[in-house]
Amino acid sequence: MFLISLVIGGLVIGALGRLAIPGPNPMSIGMTILVGIGGSLVGGAVGYVLTGGRRPGGWVLAVLSAAGIVWLIQRPRRSAV
Repeated sequence: MFLISLVIGGLVIGALGRLAIPGPNPMSIGMTILVGIGGSLVGGAVGYVLTGGRRPGGWVLAVLSAAGIVWLIQRPRRSAV
């Protein structure tokens, strides 16, 4: 059950992160899930550091982190065009 919730949460967070960045995002579903999971991990770590461990990152930091990952992935493609 944990893996199913991890995949669904990663898909939702990754999709919201992709929507936050304008322009075409030619990523597969699998890549979107990985971006969402990565965004959750980074957002959780940032929230842990900012609050001193009292409160985890939450959805907002996870989506912002996922959007940052999408931007980093797309950056080399945009400079080549």
